[in-house]
Amino acid sequence: MSEASTPEPSASPPPASPRHGAARDWRKLQAQLATLLRGLRARWQEYGPQALAALLAAGIGALQLRAQIAPLLGAWQRFEQYGAPALLQIATLLALPRMLLGLGLILMAFALLTRARVAWVISLLLALFSAGLALGQTHSASPVFVGGAALILLLLFYARHFRRSSLAASSIFALLGVGGLLAYGVLGSLWFGAGFDPPIHDLSDALYFSIVTMSTVGYGDIVPHSVEARMFTVSLIVLGITVFATTLSVVIGPLVGGSIKRVLEGRMQKSQRQNHYVIIGMSSLALTLWQQLRLRNVPVTVIVAPGRPLPYPEDADRVEGDPTRDSVLREAGVAQAKAVFALREDDAENAFVVLAVKELAPGVRTIAAVNDAQHLNKIRRVQPDVLFAPQVLGSDLLVRRLFNEPIDEGTVDKLLFQ
Repeated sequence: MSEASTPEPSASPPPASPRHGAARDWRKLQAQLATLLRGLRARWQEYGPQALAALLAAGIGALQLRAQIAPLLGAWQRFEQYGAPALLQIATLLALPRMLLGLGLILMAFALLTRARVAWVISLLLALFSAGLALGQTHSASPVFVGGAALILLLLFYARHFRRSSLAASSIFALLGVGGLLAYGVLGSLWFGAGFDPPIHDLSDALYFSIVTMSTVGYGDIVPHSVEARMFTVSLIVLGITVFATTLSVVIGPLVGGSIKRVLEGRMQKSQRQNHYVIIGMSSLALTLWQQLRLRNVPVTVIVAPGRPLPYPEDADRVEGDPTRDSVLREAGVAQAKAVFALREDDAENAFVVLAVKELAPGVRTIAAVNDAQHLNKIRRVQPDVLFAPQVLGSDLLVRRLFNEPIDEGTVDKLLFQ
């Protein structure tokens, strides 16, 4: 009986030199930093401009209000002691516009977060007024002036970032306009109170007359007699009509206009869905393919499942529903499409999609993705025109690259299993 030969110990690979290890770690760190910077840049483009603009607007508004608290508290104490005439002192009248500017900027800070266009316009105007008043008051670079100038530059630089139509921002604008007009009416009624019959000397009468005049009701129980009182009443009527008309157009307009726009766009998209590509699914492969086709200015329609967060942007032409139903496929214009991509994350769903498309439009080209290579032969039985398996394609290309084998168009066509 022969003795068993002892196996020779296998030669261990030579240890990597410290220099190569440090270089590899440095390249890995560089790749991680590049990925982090790309993520931060994408986050900034999505949330940064509106967040910074809202922070600046809120800060300027808070500074404005802080500077006017003492004068307004003193005016209120004098009002409780001496009545309405105490509100008409010059210090109080100068403090009220700045207070309204501060409140407006704080309200607009919330509206800027929605990236609304109306919030951009109003914030720009309020920042201009705030910076101008601060410069005229101190004749130097005060914090309000610096913040206002920074907000103006930021809003102008990122003007294209604020394009949305927001009902919340429009409502804040309407509230700000009505509040400013009401303050103007109350103070003006008290200022010209002696020119009315009966005279206006208290806050309740001034508020009552302002609301009745702004709404153009005009009961006639308080009548202006002096020239100044009549001119003020005319201005209040004109401003009231203007503010209410603007408020209705700003608040109701987006609601009605948005509904009409959605209906018209839906009909136009249905009529224009021909000679296009249809992508079915919300996977990363589907999103990347959509981006590449859109870069080439190719019309694309996506079919997505309802009730799920969408990876596609808002302006993407999409149809929600079950892609195996004929009604959904007809709405997406599958019969007039150049090709249909079944790129869902479930291989069985991709197979059913190919069968549904072939039954509805046999002449349309179908491309199916295979997420698990074990399902390759099963999905091949439904006979898609192109069968795309990323794992098989990637591994074969990698091996050919390692062994310096040629990769030409014919090789890629074979790997796509046409």
